[in-house]
Amino acid sequence: MNKFVFPFIAGAFATLTIGILAYLDTVTNSTLWLMAPFGATVVLVFGVPKSPLAQPRNVIVGHFLTALIGVLFVEYVGIAPWSLALATGLAVTVMLLTNTTHPPAGANPMLIMLTGQSWAFLFNPVLIGACVIVGLGLVLNKLRLAYFEET
Repeated sequence: MNKFVFPFIAGAFATLTIGILAYLDTVTNSTLWLMAPFGATVVLVFGVPKSPLAQPRNVIVGHFLTALIGVLFVEYVGIAPWSLALATGLAVTVMLLTNTTHPPAGANPMLIMLTGQSWAFLFNPVLIGACVIVGLGLVLNKLRLAYFEET
């Protein structure tokens, strides 16, 4: 793919993805669809799609596991400087142990703990949002392979 074309296509898909999630966020007042780590996730998924850190399993499972850690800490441990640090370190450890490393997901425990999220946050925005990003990433990858890559 032309080195000048890909950045625009990747940026367009990032725009579309965050736009869809932001639109859903505004029309469903009681449900969250966005979280800040998704901004970094779209950089990886659309900007460097061949990276191991941008693969569907890493994006979905990495976000889910780290978010689960954040909610567990909110529910059972509490929020303090030491627990924010411990939850983040545990999230890194779990992603590395499960081979699901996705750097933007490292922010999930802090985000969840600092905003006091509950179990519902695991599914929306975390799981559903990650699946939307991955789904559109797969579409971009199919387009890239079909129209822009030499065989």
